[in-house]
Amino acid sequence: MSKNHNILVIGAGLCGSLLALRLAQHGFNITLVEKRPDLRKVTLDAGRSINLALSDRGLRGLRLAGVEEAAKELLIPMTGRMIHEKSGKTFLSPYSGRDDEYINSVSRPGLNKLLLNEAEKMPNLKIIFNQSCVEVDHETPSATFEDFETGELTTYTADVIFGTDGAGSVVRSSMVNDKEFLLNISQQWLGHGYKELEIPAAENNGYRTYKNALHIWPRGEDMLIALPNLDGSFTVTLFLPYKNSDYCFENLTTPEKVEEYFQKEFPDVLALIPNLTEIFFTNPTGSMGTVRCDPWQREGKILLMGDAAHAMVPFYGQGMNASFEDVAVFDEILTQYKDGLSSGESSWETIFNEYEKVRKKDADAIGELAVDNFDEMKAHTGMEIFQKKRKLETAFENEFPGEYYSKYSLVTFNEDITYSEAKKLGRAQDNAILGLIHEGKLPETMSLKEKLEIVRKQTQVILNTKEKADYLKY
Repeated sequence: MSKNHNILVIGAGLCGSLLALRLAQHGFNITLVEKRPDLRKVTLDAGRSINLALSDRGLRGLRLAGVEEAAKELLIPMTGRMIHEKSGKTFLSPYSGRDDEYINSVSRPGLNKLLLNEAEKMPNLKIIFNQSCVEVDHETPSATFEDFETGELTTYTADVIFGTDGAGSVVRSSMVNDKEFLLNISQQWLGHGYKELEIPAAENNGYRTYKNALHIWPRGEDMLIALPNLDGSFTVTLFLPYKNSDYCFENLTTPEKVEEYFQKEFPDVLALIPNLTEIFFTNPTGSMGTVRCDPWQREGKILLMGDAAHAMVPFYGQGMNASFEDVAVFDEILTQYKDGLSSGESSWETIFNEYEKVRKKDADAIGELAVDNFDEMKAHTGMEIFQKKRKLETAFENEFPGEYYSKYSLVTFNEDITYSEAKKLGRAQDNAILGLIHEGKLPETMSLKEKLEIVRKQTQVILNTKEKADYLKY
């Protein structure tokens, strides 16, 4: 191996654990450092999301590291959105018209434990817990950590450092604070926060509502979602404005007010969560936002990856998937240049630059789509025109599985196209279908094939108009 033999990965969450495992499989010596205790030995903090939606892009990364089959043991398929109306009526809106396309509910700690267990098997990978990064030296490069139990400081030197320490990245902050390095960064916070609740399991680990769906209670500005867990429970998340609303986190301050709010907006949920107010006031209120920065790397010595580089709101279910895809994309580039590291024909700076050039536009694209999907989930899913659009798209995918993919399918189930390509085509298709439905140009008397041809033509018109408009900007 080359002189660039030792790698320090800061942050042993989902992205960091997968990255460290894969880099070790390439033969590098890896030190993986995590500020929290070993989650295999402690209980996860209450109120932090314990399950996520794993789909094709994320599975690609797990497959690359040889852990896909083991991960599948942790998954619960979700075939669509179960929409809960105020009246108590429910209906299932499939994610796709193709039977083999669905997302999966997965336990965050369960998947993280699996990755840590696999990483620990590698003889060239060392995992250190309970050490918080307090300083990063970009020149060496090295990082200094404080032990939570002893307060002792330890400095680790490496040839390259990967910052996979999440949305609040200390590694990224060190780059921001380095006045000799001009890092551009933007953070956009939503005016909504979130609070986690739980629908407990029924008897014998049964499910109190339909198991194989992502449940949504859309209420315009407010929303509840619920994802199933293997033990029969559902993790429920309430998304609510912080303030300036009849019901918001600012004024839901008493059990009576919380019960009044749920009785008005989510009456069917009251029967599903018997200890609602207790959980509401026990669990913290979390914030959500989008983080963008550039460049992601400094002089081939430090690289940000995952949420540390591109944190996003959770409404497309792609945060984890995008981070795992980061690892897969980086792996492709590393494989191209790795042999040159030994001979000096290539460098980590070349690899990092190429990775950012390929990946940055896609990270920006999924960040934008995640914000868009917030409006779709909390408001549009309950609208008649949106339901007509989804019904038509599902019919297209069912009848013409190789010819049409909705925006959701492009983003979620098509790992062979990039997020930026999916955003461009998906948005054009959405605009085409909604416009045609609104104008009455897709009547029931028309065959499905005829409707598809009209949608295709209108989509192309929109794409051509958009490309022309972008060209005229310059």
